[in-house]
Amino acid sequence: MLSIQNFNRLHFLLAPDKFKGSIDSISLCNILRKEIESFYSDAKVSSSPLADGGDGFAHIIKYYFQTEDVEVCTVDPLGRSIHTSYQITADLTTAFIEMASASGLSLLSVEERDVMNSSSFGTGILIKDALLKGAKKIILGIGGSATNDGGVGMADALGFQFFDQSKRRIHPTAALLTSIDLILSPTDNLFQGVEFIVASDVKNQLLGPTGASHIYGPQKGANPEQVNFLELGLKHLDGLFQKDFGLSVSHNAGAGAAGGMGAGCMVFLGAKLISGVEFIAREIGLEDLISQADFIITGEGRVDEQSISGKVVGYIASVAAMHHKKIQLICGACALSEQKLEELGVGKLSTLVSFSPSLEEAIKNPDKYIPLALHSLFS
Repeated sequence: MLSIQNFNRLHFLLAPDKFKGSIDSISLCNILRKEIESFYSDAKVSSSPLADGGDGFAHIIKYYFQTEDVEVCTVDPLGRSIHTSYQITADLTTAFIEMASASGLSLLSVEERDVMNSSSFGTGILIKDALLKGAKKIILGIGGSATNDGGVGMADALGFQFFDQSKRRIHPTAALLTSIDLILSPTDNLFQGVEFIVASDVKNQLLGPTGASHIYGPQKGANPEQVNFLELGLKHLDGLFQKDFGLSVSHNAGAGAAGGMGAGCMVFLGAKLISGVEFIAREIGLEDLISQADFIITGEGRVDEQSISGKVVGYIASVAAMHHKKIQLICGACALSEQKLEELGVGKLSTLVSFSPSLEEAIKNPDKYIPLALHSLFS
């Protein structure tokens, strides 16, 4: 370890994402802060735990905005009744909803993953509850979904009606997208004057080899044949968007997020898509902290190619580079080459698996290996 004199008066900025399935970013920051302060008592340590719109988004929102929990009975991706919550401000004007809490992949076991029949209906129930409570601004984090239904399940819960060629009303899932012949909008004015913002961690378009179905369908349990069917379903849905709403968003960045939920939110809700991490960063003044910090530590559970675009690590690295600074990276495991790490602006990398006997052990007991990984950044 470098001598204490070299670090004692430095300003440390802690700005990691969660280590998915292992430790949330707030707890991670607490461990890192405690460890740094135990060695460098005069150092300044700023904690800025982050999320990118997926799992943990609501937890971070509550941390920064002191929002209140709203408990709701809704359904999971397979339509089973569950209790979950979303966040709302004290004046009830702004609601923060995490799609993963109702329609998330984490709610299903590996054996239960069924992207053809999974629905975003449960997320629509949460949105409707917030609207009925009077929310005039809804921020929806859409990462970590189990669905590939283009948001039709959400729309169904909000009063949009879907009909097949026989004029029969259907309640669509991804498997039924090609059966839809007509979409009718709700007759009430529940959306009037409401601003919808979608926070996402990806920039994929709706269709094509880098679209929702081909990139994320397999993660949600789709086999190659099903991936092709899902692609046809979303293509058909985009045709309906053009016919029934006069709007195509298939080429918009982020339309393919969460199995086409990005596209669905843009069309059904008139939502604006933004980067989840950029939203939080802007609200907490993170760029100023980055510009002032001497030692910037970020990370996530697994750093790979996806980390570079739309995720926390990529965002922190890009802002740090604007201020001619490198980042220090702590993660569970890393799949990037040394060249990629250098291009990303990583000063030093430290992984938990370097100190743990196995990846499973590192995931299970991160608090045991995080201090060791941190110390290696100073050596």
